Amino acid sequence: MSQRHVVQVFEQYQKARMQFVQTVADLANRPQNIELLQNAGVMSLLRPLMLDVVPSIQHTAALALGRLADNSEDLAEAVVKEDILPQLAHSLALQNRFYKKAAAFVLRAVAKHSPELSQAVVACRGVDALVLCLEEFDPGVKEAAAWALGNIARHNAALSQSVVDAGAVPLLVLSLLEPEMALKRIAASTLSDISKHTPELAQTVVDTGAIAHLAQMILSPDTKLKRQVFAALTQISKHSVSLAEMVIEAEIFPAAMSCLRDPDEYVKKNVITLMREVVKHTPELAQVIVNCGGLEAVIDYLGNCHGNVRLPGIMMLGYVAAHSESLAMAVIVSKGVPQLALCLSEESEDHIKAATVWSVGQIGHHTPEHAKAVTTANLLPKILELYMNASSSEDLQTKSKKALKSVLQKCTYLPSLEPLLYEAPSNILKHVVCQFSKVLPHDSKARRLFVTSGGLKKVQEIEAEPGSPLQEYINAINGCFPEEIVRYYSPGYSEALLERLDDYQPA
Repeated sequence: MSQRHVVQVFEQYQKARMQFVQTVADLANRPQNIELLQNAGVMSLLRPLMLDVVPSIQHTAALALGRLADNSEDLAEAVVKEDILPQLAHSLALQNRFYKKAAAFVLRAVAKHSPELSQAVVACRGVDALVLCLEEFDPGVKEAAAWALGNIARHNAALSQSVVDAGAVPLLVLSLLEPEMALKRIAASTLSDISKHTPELAQTVVDTGAIAHLAQMILSPDTKLKRQVFAALTQISKHSVSLAEMVIEAEIFPAAMSCLRDPDEYVKKNVITLMREVVKHTPELAQVIVNCGGLEAVIDYLGNCHGNVRLPGIMMLGYVAAHSESLAMAVIVSKGVPQLALCLSEESEDHIKAATVWSVGQIGHHTPEHAKAVTTANLLPKILELYMNASSSEDLQTKSKKALKSVLQKCTYLPSLEPLLYEAPSNILKHVVCQFSKVLPHDSKARRLFVTSGGLKKVQEIEAEPGSPLQEYINAINGCFPEEIVRYYSPGYSEALLERLDDYQPA
Protein backbone atom coordinates (compact mmCIF):
# COMPACT_ATOMS: atom_id res chain seq x y z
CA MET A 1 0.00 0.00 0.00
CA SER A 2 1.48 3.38 -1.02
CA GLN A 3 2.07 6.32 1.31
CA ARG A 4 -0.79 8.19 -0.38
CA HIS A 5 -3.25 5.43 0.56
CA VAL A 6 -2.08 5.45 4.17
CA VAL A 7 -2.42 9.26 4.40
CA GLN A 8 -5.85 9.04 2.78
CA VAL A 9 -7.06 6.66 5.52
CA PHE A 10 -6.03 9.17 8.18
CA GLU A 11 -7.55 12.09 6.27
CA GLN A 12 -10.85 10.24 5.90
CA TYR A 13 -10.85 9.43 9.63
CA GLN A 14 -10.17 13.08 10.47
CA LYS A 15 -12.95 14.25 8.14
CA ALA A 16 -15.34 11.74 9.70
CA ARG A 17 -14.49 12.97 13.21
CA MET A 18 -14.92 16.58 12.14
CA GLN A 19 -18.22 15.84 10.43
CA PHE A 20 -19.44 13.97 13.53
CA VAL A 21 -18.71 16.78 16.01
CA GLN A 22 -20.11 19.46 13.68
CA THR A 23 -23.31 17.49 13.13
CA VAL A 24 -23.73 16.81 16.87
CA ALA A 25 -23.10 20.52 17.59
CA ASP A 26 -25.81 21.47 15.08
CA LEU A 27 -28.26 18.86 16.38
CA ALA A 28 -27.66 20.00 19.99
CA ASN A 29 -28.88 23.47 19.05
CA ARG A 30 -32.45 22.16 18.93
CA PRO A 31 -33.97 21.09 22.27
CA GLN A 32 -36.11 18.38 20.68
CA ASN A 33 -32.93 16.47 19.71
CA ILE A 34 -31.35 16.42 23.18
CA GLU A 35 -33.01 13.28 24.50
CA LEU A 36 -32.30 11.39 21.26
CA LEU A 37 -28.61 12.34 21.43
CA GLN A 38 -28.47 11.36 25.10
CA ASN A 39 -30.02 7.97 24.39
CA ALA A 40 -27.50 7.41 21.57
CA GLY A 41 -24.64 7.72 24.12
CA VAL A 42 -23.33 11.04 22.80
CA MET A 43 -21.36 11.86 25.97
CA SER A 44 -19.00 8.94 25.89
CA LEU A 45 -18.38 9.56 22.16
CA LEU A 46 -17.61 13.28 22.58
CA ARG A 47 -15.28 12.83 25.56
CA PRO A 48 -12.28 11.40 23.67
CA LEU A 49 -12.78 14.04 20.93
CA MET A 50 -12.14 16.73 23.55
CA LEU A 51 -8.54 15.45 23.54
CA ASP A 52 -8.30 15.14 19.76
CA VAL A 53 -5.00 16.04 18.07
CA VAL A 54 -6.85 18.43 15.73
CA PRO A 55 -7.66 21.74 17.53
CA SER A 56 -10.79 22.47 15.44
CA ILE A 57 -12.23 19.05 16.37
CA GLN A 58 -11.43 19.73 20.04
CA HIS A 59 -13.22 23.06 20.19
CA THR A 60 -16.21 21.87 18.12
CA ALA A 61 -16.55 18.90 20.50
CA ALA A 62 -16.50 21.37 23.42
CA LEU A 63 -19.12 23.52 21.69
CA ALA A 64 -21.37 20.46 21.18
CA LEU A 65 -20.89 19.50 24.82
CA GLY A 66 -21.78 23.03 25.95
CA ARG A 67 -25.00 23.05 23.91
CA LEU A 68 -26.00 19.67 25.30
CA ALA A 69 -25.32 20.74 28.90
CA ASP A 70 -27.07 24.08 28.32
CA ASN A 71 -30.28 22.39 27.20
CA SER A 72 -30.44 19.59 29.76
CA GLU A 73 -29.62 19.38 33.46
CA ASP A 74 -29.25 15.59 33.08
CA LEU A 75 -26.53 16.07 30.48
CA ALA A 76 -24.88 18.77 32.61
CA GLU A 77 -24.71 16.16 35.39
CA ALA A 78 -23.34 13.66 32.87
CA VAL A 79 -20.50 16.11 32.06
CA VAL A 80 -19.60 16.04 35.77
CA LYS A 81 -19.93 12.25 36.06
CA GLU A 82 -17.83 11.62 32.95
CA ASP A 83 -15.05 13.62 34.65
CA ILE A 84 -14.85 16.08 31.76
CA LEU A 85 -14.66 19.22 33.95
CA PRO A 86 -11.05 18.80 35.24
CA GLN A 87 -9.88 18.21 31.67
CA LEU A 88 -11.69 21.39 30.51
CA ALA A 89 -10.36 23.50 33.36
CA HIS A 90 -6.81 22.28 32.77
CA SER A 91 -6.88 22.89 29.03
CA LEU A 92 -8.39 26.40 29.39
CA ALA A 93 -4.94 27.73 30.16
CA LEU A 94 -3.21 25.94 27.26
CA GLN A 95 -5.45 26.10 24.21
CA ASN A 96 -6.28 28.69 21.52
CA ARG A 97 -9.03 31.34 21.89
CA PHE A 98 -11.65 29.30 20.01
CA TYR A 99 -11.25 26.41 22.40
CA LYS A 100 -11.22 28.74 25.43
CA LYS A 101 -14.56 30.26 24.42
CA ALA A 102 -16.08 26.80 23.88
CA ALA A 103 -14.67 25.43 27.16
CA ALA A 104 -15.92 28.49 29.12
CA PHE A 105 -19.31 27.92 27.49
CA VAL A 106 -19.37 24.32 28.81
CA LEU A 107 -18.53 25.51 32.35
CA ARG A 108 -21.23 28.20 32.09
CA ALA A 109 -23.80 25.68 30.80
CA VAL A 110 -23.07 23.22 33.62
CA ALA A 111 -23.03 25.91 36.34
CA LYS A 112 -26.32 27.53 35.41
CA HIS A 113 -28.53 24.62 36.48
CA SER A 114 -27.94 24.35 40.23
CA PRO A 115 -25.63 25.24 43.15
CA GLU A 116 -24.43 21.61 43.23
CA LEU A 117 -23.32 21.69 39.58
CA SER A 118 -21.69 25.08 40.15
CA GLN A 119 -19.83 23.59 43.10
CA ALA A 120 -18.52 20.86 40.79
CA VAL A 121 -17.05 23.59 38.55
CA VAL A 122 -15.43 25.23 41.61
CA ALA A 123 -14.08 21.87 42.83
CA CYS A 124 -12.21 21.19 39.57
CA ARG A 125 -10.48 24.61 39.80
CA GLY A 126 -12.72 25.87 37.02
CA VAL A 127 -13.11 29.31 38.66
CA ASP A 128 -9.34 29.89 38.75
CA ALA A 129 -9.10 28.91 35.08
CA LEU A 130 -11.98 31.27 34.17
CA VAL A 131 -10.38 34.17 36.06
CA LEU A 132 -7.18 33.62 34.04
CA CYS A 133 -9.34 33.94 30.91
CA LEU A 134 -10.44 37.40 32.08
CA GLU A 135 -6.82 38.48 31.52
CA GLU A 136 -6.85 37.30 27.90
CA PHE A 137 -6.50 39.81 25.08
CA ASP A 138 -9.46 38.47 23.13
CA PRO A 139 -12.75 40.13 24.27
CA GLY A 140 -14.77 37.05 23.24
CA VAL A 141 -12.79 34.89 25.68
CA LYS A 142 -13.26 37.47 28.46
CA GLU A 143 -16.99 37.62 27.77
CA ALA A 144 -17.35 33.81 27.87
CA ALA A 145 -15.39 33.64 31.16
CA ALA A 146 -17.36 36.49 32.78
CA TRP A 147 -20.64 34.84 31.80
CA ALA A 148 -19.56 31.51 33.33
CA LEU A 149 -18.45 33.26 36.54
CA GLY A 150 -21.83 35.03 36.73
CA ASN A 151 -23.65 31.70 36.43
CA ILE A 152 -21.60 30.34 39.33
CA ALA A 153 -21.93 33.43 41.54
CA ARG A 154 -25.68 33.88 41.16
CA HIS A 155 -26.64 30.77 43.17
CA ASN A 156 -25.50 31.62 46.70
CA ALA A 157 -23.06 33.56 48.87
CA ALA A 158 -20.53 30.70 49.22
CA LEU A 159 -20.20 30.27 45.44
CA SER A 160 -20.01 34.05 45.03
CA GLN A 161 -17.23 34.13 47.60
CA SER A 162 -15.26 31.52 45.65
CA VAL A 163 -15.45 33.80 42.58
CA VAL A 164 -14.27 36.76 44.69
CA ASP A 165 -11.45 34.71 46.29
CA ALA A 166 -10.16 33.75 42.84
CA GLY A 167 -9.57 37.45 42.13
CA ALA A 168 -12.38 37.97 39.61
CA VAL A 169 -13.78 41.31 40.83
CA PRO A 170 -10.96 43.71 39.81
CA LEU A 171 -10.79 42.07 36.37
CA LEU A 172 -14.57 42.34 35.95
CA VAL A 173 -14.40 46.04 36.84
CA LEU A 174 -11.64 46.48 34.23
CA SER A 175 -13.88 44.72 31.72
CA LEU A 176 -16.43 47.52 32.22
CA LEU A 177 -13.87 49.84 30.59
CA GLU A 178 -13.44 47.71 27.47
CA PRO A 179 -14.93 49.09 24.23
CA GLU A 180 -16.94 45.92 23.42
CA MET A 181 -20.56 46.40 24.48
CA ALA A 182 -21.26 42.68 25.00
CA LEU A 183 -18.32 42.43 27.43
CA LYS A 184 -19.47 45.53 29.36
CA ARG A 185 -22.96 44.04 29.72
CA ILE A 186 -21.84 40.67 31.01
CA ALA A 187 -19.27 42.23 33.38
CA ALA A 188 -22.00 44.45 34.91
CA SER A 189 -24.34 41.45 35.14
CA THR A 190 -21.71 39.31 36.90
CA LEU A 191 -20.86 42.11 39.37
CA SER A 192 -24.60 42.30 40.09
CA ASP A 193 -24.75 38.52 40.69
CA ILE A 194 -21.80 38.73 43.10
CA SER A 195 -23.19 41.75 45.00
CA LYS A 196 -26.69 40.47 45.60
CA HIS A 197 -26.03 37.95 48.36
CA THR A 198 -24.46 39.76 51.32
CA PRO A 199 -23.27 43.25 52.37
CA GLU A 200 -19.70 41.92 52.54
CA LEU A 201 -19.74 40.71 48.92
CA ALA A 202 -21.27 44.00 47.79
CA GLN A 203 -18.57 45.86 49.73
CA THR A 204 -15.89 43.86 47.92
CA VAL A 205 -17.33 45.03 44.60
CA VAL A 206 -17.54 48.64 45.84
CA ASP A 207 -13.94 48.57 47.13
CA THR A 208 -12.67 47.99 43.59
CA GLY A 209 -14.26 51.25 42.41
CA ALA A 210 -17.17 49.61 40.60
CA ILE A 211 -19.77 52.28 41.50
CA ALA A 212 -17.94 55.11 39.71
CA HIS A 213 -17.56 53.05 36.52
CA LEU A 214 -21.19 51.88 36.64
CA ALA A 215 -22.36 55.46 37.23
CA GLN A 216 -20.67 56.60 34.03
CA MET A 217 -22.74 54.14 32.01
CA ILE A 218 -26.27 54.99 33.19
CA LEU A 219 -26.88 57.18 30.15
CA SER A 220 -25.37 54.73 27.66
CA PRO A 221 -27.32 54.41 24.39
CA ASP A 222 -27.23 50.62 24.81
CA THR A 223 -30.48 49.40 26.38
CA LYS A 224 -29.20 46.02 27.60
CA LEU A 225 -26.17 47.64 29.25
CA LYS A 226 -28.41 50.12 31.11
CA ARG A 227 -30.56 47.23 32.39
CA GLN A 228 -27.49 45.53 33.87
CA VAL A 229 -25.96 48.73 35.27
CA PHE A 230 -29.13 49.65 37.20
CA ALA A 231 -29.52 46.04 38.37
CA ALA A 232 -25.94 46.07 39.73
CA LEU A 233 -26.42 49.43 41.50
CA THR A 234 -29.65 48.05 43.02
CA GLN A 235 -27.94 44.91 44.32
CA ILE A 236 -25.22 47.05 45.92
CA SER A 237 -27.52 49.66 47.50
CA LYS A 238 -30.08 47.22 48.95
CA HIS A 239 -27.83 45.90 51.72
CA SER A 240 -27.09 48.84 54.00
CA VAL A 241 -27.32 52.59 54.56
CA SER A 242 -23.60 53.08 53.89
CA LEU A 243 -23.72 51.23 50.55
CA ALA A 244 -26.84 53.13 49.47
CA GLU A 245 -25.13 56.41 50.44
CA MET A 246 -22.15 55.50 48.26
CA VAL A 247 -24.48 55.00 45.29
CA ILE A 248 -26.12 58.38 45.98
CA GLU A 249 -22.71 60.07 46.33
CA ALA A 250 -21.83 58.87 42.82
CA GLU A 251 -24.52 61.32 41.63
CA ILE A 252 -26.65 58.64 40.01
CA PHE A 253 -29.64 60.89 40.74
CA PRO A 254 -31.23 62.93 39.29
CA ALA A 255 -29.56 61.77 36.02
CA ALA A 256 -31.16 58.33 36.32
CA MET A 257 -34.64 59.93 36.27
CA SER A 258 -34.27 60.57 32.55
CA CYS A 259 -34.13 56.78 32.04
CA LEU A 260 -37.76 56.57 33.20
CA ARG A 261 -38.58 57.89 29.74
CA ASP A 262 -36.65 55.02 28.15
CA PRO A 263 -38.76 52.90 25.77
CA ASP A 264 -37.45 49.70 27.41
CA GLU A 265 -39.72 48.36 30.16
CA TYR A 266 -36.87 46.71 32.07
CA VAL A 267 -34.62 49.78 32.13
CA LYS A 268 -37.50 51.71 33.73
CA LYS A 269 -38.29 48.88 36.16
CA ASN A 270 -34.65 48.62 37.24
CA VAL A 271 -34.40 52.39 37.84
CA ILE A 272 -37.56 52.29 39.99
CA THR A 273 -36.20 49.23 41.86
CA LEU A 274 -32.97 51.12 42.57
CA MET A 275 -35.01 54.04 43.94
CA ARG A 276 -36.99 51.62 46.12
CA GLU A 277 -33.82 50.08 47.56
CA VAL A 278 -32.33 53.51 48.34
CA VAL A 279 -35.42 55.07 49.97
CA LYS A 280 -36.15 52.13 52.26
CA HIS A 281 -33.05 52.71 54.44
CA THR A 282 -33.49 56.14 56.10
CA PRO A 283 -35.68 59.28 55.95
CA GLU A 284 -32.63 61.22 54.74
CA LEU A 285 -32.04 58.92 51.75
CA ALA A 286 -35.77 58.98 50.97
CA GLN A 287 -35.67 62.79 51.09
CA VAL A 288 -32.83 62.85 48.55
CA ILE A 289 -34.95 60.91 46.06
CA VAL A 290 -38.05 63.03 46.84
CA ASN A 291 -36.03 66.22 46.26
CA CYS A 292 -34.99 64.90 42.83
CA GLY A 293 -38.65 64.65 41.81
CA GLY A 294 -38.70 60.91 42.53
CA LEU A 295 -42.29 60.72 43.75
CA GLU A 296 -43.80 62.42 40.71
CA ALA A 297 -41.65 60.26 38.43
CA VAL A 298 -42.75 57.02 40.14
CA ILE A 299 -46.44 57.98 40.18
CA ASP A 300 -46.24 58.89 36.50
CA TYR A 301 -44.52 55.52 35.83
CA LEU A 302 -47.31 53.64 37.69
CA GLY A 303 -49.87 55.33 35.47
CA ASN A 304 -48.15 54.09 32.32
CA CYS A 305 -47.57 50.40 33.07
CA HIS A 306 -49.38 47.30 34.31
CA GLY A 307 -48.58 44.02 36.01
CA ASN A 308 -45.40 43.02 37.84
CA VAL A 309 -43.38 45.99 36.60
CA ARG A 310 -45.59 48.15 38.85
CA LEU A 311 -44.47 46.36 42.01
CA PRO A 312 -41.23 48.26 42.79
CA GLY A 313 -42.98 51.61 42.24
CA ILE A 314 -45.86 50.68 44.55
CA MET A 315 -43.42 49.56 47.25
CA MET A 316 -41.23 52.65 46.77
CA LEU A 317 -44.21 54.90 47.69
CA GLY A 318 -44.85 52.76 50.79
CA TYR A 319 -41.22 52.91 51.94
CA VAL A 320 -41.09 56.70 51.53
CA ALA A 321 -44.37 57.18 53.40
CA ALA A 322 -43.36 54.83 56.24
CA HIS A 323 -40.48 57.07 57.38
CA SER A 324 -42.32 60.17 58.60
CA GLU A 325 -45.49 62.28 58.52
CA SER A 326 -43.89 64.82 56.19
CA LEU A 327 -42.70 62.20 53.69
CA ALA A 328 -46.12 60.51 53.75
CA MET A 329 -47.70 63.92 53.12
CA ALA A 330 -45.32 64.39 50.17
CA VAL A 331 -46.73 61.15 48.68
CA ILE A 332 -50.28 62.47 49.21
CA VAL A 333 -49.51 65.88 47.69
CA SER A 334 -47.93 64.16 44.67
CA LYS A 335 -51.30 62.40 44.05
CA GLY A 336 -49.93 59.04 45.14
CA VAL A 337 -53.13 57.84 46.83
CA PRO A 338 -55.44 57.99 43.74
CA GLN A 339 -52.73 56.19 41.74
CA LEU A 340 -52.49 53.41 44.34
CA ALA A 341 -56.31 53.16 44.31
CA LEU A 342 -56.10 52.71 40.54
CA CYS A 343 -53.45 49.98 40.91
CA LEU A 344 -55.65 48.20 43.44
CA SER A 345 -58.65 48.14 41.10
CA GLU A 346 -56.69 47.30 37.93
CA GLU A 347 -54.36 44.54 39.14
CA SER A 348 -55.53 40.94 39.48
CA GLU A 349 -52.46 39.34 41.12
CA ASP A 350 -52.72 39.00 44.91
CA HIS A 351 -49.06 39.83 45.57
CA ILE A 352 -49.40 43.18 43.74
CA LYS A 353 -52.62 43.95 45.62
CA ALA A 354 -50.89 43.04 48.91
CA ALA A 355 -48.03 45.46 48.19
CA THR A 356 -50.54 48.20 47.27
CA VAL A 357 -52.54 47.67 50.47
CA TRP A 358 -49.31 47.75 52.50
CA SER A 359 -48.30 51.06 50.90
CA VAL A 360 -51.74 52.56 51.54
CA GLY A 361 -51.36 51.58 55.20
CA GLN A 362 -47.95 53.26 55.39
CA ILE A 363 -49.44 56.50 54.03
CA GLY A 364 -52.59 56.56 56.16
CA HIS A 365 -51.38 55.51 59.61
CA HIS A 366 -49.65 58.76 60.65
CA THR A 367 -52.35 61.35 61.48
CA PRO A 368 -56.10 62.01 60.90
CA GLU A 369 -55.14 64.13 57.90
CA HIS A 370 -53.21 61.24 56.33
CA ALA A 371 -56.05 58.83 57.10
CA LYS A 372 -58.56 61.21 55.49
CA ALA A 373 -56.53 61.19 52.24
CA VAL A 374 -56.86 57.39 52.18
CA THR A 375 -60.52 57.24 53.16
CA THR A 376 -61.69 59.93 50.73
CA ALA A 377 -60.18 57.88 47.90
CA ASN A 378 -62.73 55.23 48.92
CA LEU A 379 -59.94 52.77 49.69
CA LEU A 380 -61.22 51.34 52.99
CA PRO A 381 -64.26 49.49 51.51
CA LYS A 382 -61.97 48.05 48.78
CA ILE A 383 -59.41 46.88 51.34
CA LEU A 384 -62.18 45.47 53.56
CA GLU A 385 -63.52 43.53 50.57
CA LEU A 386 -60.05 42.02 49.95
CA TYR A 387 -59.76 41.10 53.64
CA MET A 388 -63.15 39.36 53.65
CA ASN A 389 -62.72 37.64 50.28
CA ALA A 390 -62.10 33.93 50.90
CA SER A 391 -60.13 33.64 47.64
CA SER A 392 -57.58 36.31 48.73
CA SER A 393 -54.16 34.91 49.64
CA GLU A 394 -53.19 34.70 53.32
CA ASP A 395 -50.62 37.46 52.84
CA LEU A 396 -53.18 39.76 51.19
CA GLN A 397 -55.68 39.16 54.01
CA THR A 398 -53.03 39.81 56.69
CA LYS A 399 -51.83 43.03 55.04
CA SER A 400 -55.42 44.18 54.44
CA LYS A 401 -56.31 43.66 58.11
CA LYS A 402 -53.20 45.49 59.28
CA ALA A 403 -53.76 48.42 56.89
CA LEU A 404 -57.43 48.72 57.90
CA LYS A 405 -56.60 48.79 61.61
CA SER A 406 -53.73 51.27 61.27
CA VAL A 407 -55.73 53.72 59.09
CA LEU A 408 -58.96 53.36 61.12
CA GLN A 409 -57.15 54.18 64.35
CA LYS A 410 -56.26 57.59 62.93
CA CYS A 411 -59.41 58.29 60.93
CA THR A 412 -61.74 61.00 62.27
CA TYR A 413 -63.53 61.72 58.99
CA LEU A 414 -66.83 60.03 59.83
CA PRO A 415 -68.60 60.10 56.40
CA SER A 416 -65.91 57.70 55.11
CA LEU A 417 -66.29 55.40 58.11
CA GLU A 418 -70.07 55.02 58.02
CA PRO A 419 -70.25 52.49 55.11
CA LEU A 420 -68.00 50.18 57.16
CA LEU A 421 -70.61 50.00 59.93
CA TYR A 422 -72.74 47.91 57.57
CA GLU A 423 -70.02 45.67 56.11
CA ALA A 424 -67.18 45.11 58.57
CA PRO A 425 -66.83 41.90 60.64
CA SER A 426 -66.68 42.35 64.41
CA ASN A 427 -62.86 42.38 64.68
CA ILE A 428 -62.73 45.38 62.29
CA LEU A 429 -66.06 46.86 63.39
CA LYS A 430 -64.75 47.56 66.90
CA HIS A 431 -62.10 49.93 65.41
CA VAL A 432 -64.78 51.69 63.32
CA VAL A 433 -67.13 52.12 66.30
CA CYS A 434 -64.18 53.24 68.46
CA GLN A 435 -63.52 56.16 66.10
CA PHE A 436 -67.19 57.25 66.27
CA SER A 437 -67.01 57.08 70.06
CA LYS A 438 -64.00 59.41 70.00
CA VAL A 439 -65.36 62.01 67.56
CA LEU A 440 -69.11 62.24 68.31
CA PRO A 441 -68.82 63.66 71.88
CA HIS A 442 -67.04 66.75 70.48
CA ASP A 443 -68.95 67.43 67.25
CA SER A 444 -72.67 68.35 67.34
CA LYS A 445 -72.99 68.51 63.53
CA ALA A 446 -71.55 65.00 63.23
CA ARG A 447 -74.01 63.76 65.90
CA ARG A 448 -76.98 65.12 63.94
CA LEU A 449 -75.68 63.60 60.70
CA PHE A 450 -75.06 60.29 62.46
CA VAL A 451 -78.76 60.12 63.39
CA THR A 452 -80.20 61.22 60.04
CA SER A 453 -77.92 58.94 58.00
CA GLY A 454 -79.00 55.87 59.93
CA GLY A 455 -75.68 55.39 61.71
CA LEU A 456 -77.15 55.47 65.21
CA LYS A 457 -79.81 52.95 64.21
CA LYS A 458 -77.11 50.63 62.84
CA VAL A 459 -75.07 50.90 66.04
CA GLN A 460 -78.11 49.78 68.08
CA GLU A 461 -78.36 46.69 65.88
CA ILE A 462 -74.79 45.58 66.60
CA GLU A 463 -74.68 42.53 68.86
CA ALA A 464 -71.74 42.99 71.20
CA GLU A 465 -70.54 40.81 74.07
CA PRO A 466 -71.39 42.47 77.40
CA GLY A 467 -68.24 44.05 78.86
CA SER A 468 -66.31 43.83 75.57
CA PRO A 469 -64.45 46.86 74.16
CA LEU A 470 -67.06 47.00 71.34
CA GLN A 471 -69.89 47.26 73.92
CA GLU A 472 -68.01 50.02 75.73
CA TYR A 473 -67.63 52.00 72.49
CA ILE A 474 -71.37 51.56 71.74
CA ASN A 475 -72.21 52.79 75.28
CA ALA A 476 -69.96 55.84 74.72
CA ILE A 477 -71.79 56.62 71.44
CA ASN A 478 -75.20 56.18 73.07
CA GLY A 479 -74.10 58.55 75.82
CA CYS A 480 -73.82 61.31 73.19
CA PHE A 481 -77.58 61.26 72.51
CA PRO A 482 -80.77 61.79 74.54
CA GLU A 483 -82.08 58.52 75.95
CA GLU A 484 -85.39 58.68 74.05
CA ILE A 485 -83.54 59.01 70.68
CA VAL A 486 -81.41 55.97 71.48
CA ARG A 487 -84.55 54.06 72.49
CA TYR A 488 -86.34 55.19 69.34
CA TYR A 489 -83.63 53.65 67.14
CA SER A 490 -83.20 50.49 69.19
CA PRO A 491 -84.43 47.21 67.63
CA GLY A 492 -87.93 46.30 68.80
CA TYR A 493 -88.84 49.85 69.82
CA SER A 494 -91.58 50.20 67.18
CA GLU A 495 -93.09 46.86 68.29
CA ALA A 496 -93.04 48.05 71.90
CA LEU A 497 -94.91 51.23 70.84
CA LEU A 498 -97.48 49.15 68.98
CA GLU A 499 -97.99 46.98 72.05
CA ARG A 500 -98.59 50.12 74.12
CA LEU A 501 -101.08 51.19 71.46
CA ASP A 502 -102.93 47.89 71.88
CA ASP A 503 -103.13 48.39 75.64
CA TYR A 504 -104.03 52.06 75.39
CA GLN A 505 -107.59 52.93 76.39
CA PRO A 506 -108.68 56.38 75.21
CA ALA A 507 -110.43 58.50 77.81
